[in-house]
Amino acid sequence: HWQVPVAHCFGPPGHYKRKFCTVCRKSLESPAFRCEVCELHVHTDCILFACSDCRQCHQDGHQDHDTYHHHWREGNLSSSARCEVCKKTCGSSEVLSGMRCEWCGILAHAACYIIVTPECTFGRLRNMILPPSCVQLFSRNFSKLHCFRISENLQTESDEDDDVDGSTQGSAKDVQISTDSSKQTLKIFDGNDAVKRNQFRLISVPRIAKNEEVVEAALRAYYINDDQQEYELQTFTQQALLSDDVINRNEAAEDSNLGSVFRESIPEAWIIRAKPKDEEVIRIYPAWLKVGMAYVSLRVNKDSTTRTVIKEVLPLLGRQMDCLQNFKLVEVLMGSKQVQRMVLDNQELILNRLKDIRKTSIRQMNQTRFYIVENSKSIVRVNLFVGGLPPQLSPEEYTNILKDELAIKSAVVLEISCFSEAERIYMLVKDTTVNDKPLNAVVIPEVMASKIPRNCCPLLVFVNPKSGGLKGRDLLYSFRKLLNPHQVFELTNGGPLPGFHTFSKVPSFRVLVCGGDGTVGWVLGALEEIRHKLVCSEPSVAILPLGTGNDLGRVLRWGAGYSGEDPYSILVSVDEADDVLMDRWTILLDAEEPAEGAENGVAEPEPPKIVQMNNYCGLGIDAELSLDFHHAREEEPGKFNSRFHNKGVYVKVGLQKISHTRNLHKDIKLQVDQHEVELPSIEGLIFINIPSWGSGADLWGSESDNRFEKPRIDDGLLEVVGVTGVVHMGQVQGGFRSGIRIAQGSYFRVTLLKPIPVQVDGEPWIQAPGQIIISAAGPKVHMLKKSKQKQKKTGS
Repeated sequence: HWQVPVAHCFGPPGHYKRKFCTVCRKSLESPAFRCEVCELHVHTDCILFACSDCRQCHQDGHQDHDTYHHHWREGNLSSSARCEVCKKTCGSSEVLSGMRCEWCGILAHAACYIIVTPECTFGRLRNMILPPSCVQLFSRNFSKLHCFRISENLQTESDEDDDVDGSTQGSAKDVQISTDSSKQTLKIFDGNDAVKRNQFRLISVPRIAKNEEVVEAALRAYYINDDQQEYELQTFTQQALLSDDVINRNEAAEDSNLGSVFRESIPEAWIIRAKPKDEEVIRIYPAWLKVGMAYVSLRVNKDSTTRTVIKEVLPLLGRQMDCLQNFKLVEVLMGSKQVQRMVLDNQELILNRLKDIRKTSIRQMNQTRFYIVENSKSIVRVNLFVGGLPPQLSPEEYTNILKDELAIKSAVVLEISCFSEAERIYMLVKDTTVNDKPLNAVVIPEVMASKIPRNCCPLLVFVNPKSGGLKGRDLLYSFRKLLNPHQVFELTNGGPLPGFHTFSKVPSFRVLVCGGDGTVGWVLGALEEIRHKLVCSEPSVAILPLGTGNDLGRVLRWGAGYSGEDPYSILVSVDEADDVLMDRWTILLDAEEPAEGAENGVAEPEPPKIVQMNNYCGLGIDAELSLDFHHAREEEPGKFNSRFHNKGVYVKVGLQKISHTRNLHKDIKLQVDQHEVELPSIEGLIFINIPSWGSGADLWGSESDNRFEKPRIDDGLLEVVGVTGVVHMGQVQGGFRSGIRIAQGSYFRVTLLKPIPVQVDGEPWIQAPGQIIISAAGPKVHMLKKSKQKQKKTGS
């Protein structure tokens, strides 16, 4: 019942426990493939037999439909799964059982799902799913991985032999080469193509097997359920196989059944062939004609041509008034990795065509369908996002860079109206650097905003797979499954801009950022930069904390860090979250003339640097610890993939600092809202925007104070706090003390008299002497705060 064939999107092979193969239905012990877009799992051996029945996540130019049907996928359900229809359990961990809709997630028995209403409403998450009918992507020359921007270098426990299509051993591991002398092992080819590539499957049958039994075993090896009466075996000897002649001998081998010559020795190799027929029934699928039936069956004989078939099919589809010239018959091969379409010539004899395909490969015949399609002029438009260019140039300068480097004649999101040109540029960009920075190209879909349903507010998801504990990879996979993969962006692939660009015309959307505080800052910064180009200029932002500190995540109730909660319930929480406002701050760092005695005696002053701050900015001891941690992490990144371990390094680094005494208050001056403020004797000065610092500590403290307002994240004020040293910081972290309250205000000037470590939102560096000015940045940002109430039970 798949109206539209859609190829799967396989990443590299990996190990998937307690899953079953969709083709042979056995469990996946060895490395196997899974589709990154739907829940198909398949053995490396079986991948050739999988059919292109993936979810259709976008329109491809020649089809266009607004109602979506459930996309059923069999099996791999948890044993607690319950059937939508009869309410009994329908999952199993022992075998492939039960059906699940890939869009709305409803579950049903294989016997019950047939009576579920065919229209899918996208279930509980419908308001945050980007509907596939609103997304357009002309993907012809780009692989599925490119279309969904899935990086091809996923780290997996991949095996050495990744060359799937070259698997000659057939399913040797299923057939124990039996030492039992009453059995024989035969090689079975399924057509000329397999002979050319020497790709066979092995079967094991009794020595005294009847011909029918061998045919049946051969069909089974190729997962073909047709009637065995319609097939026969032709023998091949080893010599015949090795000589390429077999295929070129004017098909002579086809007709002379070689079997009789070699009676004495049983031949090792056979080809399975379909017996020729004088007439057949074929199915014609009406594709995108919005007809209420899946296909029509039509009897064809040796005189039937493409033209006569179209003529007979149209009345059956209620289109008898239409002109034949407006339609074409398309042969579609639904291979697992790509869908190949071929328009049949009007005079082509259909029976000959079927015979040719079967001769080439019976497996391919099994994956081939005929579609009747209305001719339409489709306009090609591929959008390529090119990132990594130097910032702040004029449009002319960008055009010149691209002209020189790539021989292109247009701007930075390139709209290209020719597939091969798009492909050429994509490949070129991958190998180009400008000012020593590699460029990157991302294929982005076009979102047709006018088609988005009124109450739909799609969620734009950014995941940083490198953040804390490397849990990002699994989340990417889960969110692609639960939503439309076109709304999920991997930040290591071009940063946040491709995502905002894709959503630039969407009238209302929300954002989910999965990563540490640094990642959240990166996305908010990009949003600030591109806000004026978005129709929805103030989307609300939710956080799934993956980093080490996650102070902002804590304040907004998203928790201290992701520990494997069910991604579905995370999305439900985002849907129910409350909108709150948050101040953001701009920090201008202006170093003065470098001190005398700099290297070579001459040195340029550093240009002023501007950074955005969401959480806090620290000077002195707090930044110094951050810096040491940062260096430790750069040296051995492999060790820093657990949050717990990361905290341990902080403690160790801190212990080494206890003996130093420092007089930060002598090295800096502070002005708050134009007034000088006298500093107490401290080692660290911290400006805080949110009531959580250093992984959840309350630095300001909770007791009331008549000198200051009660801190809020949207009051346009920052709190300034001092710490006297590592021990004091430790006590704050342990919750025994708070910091020393120094000031509260909206405009700050700090004068550094010597180089001092500074950190903003966890990013540390050493700042040269000079001025630091902190003031409110642009409009406040809309953040999403997880709501307190127990989740409402809502039926999908």
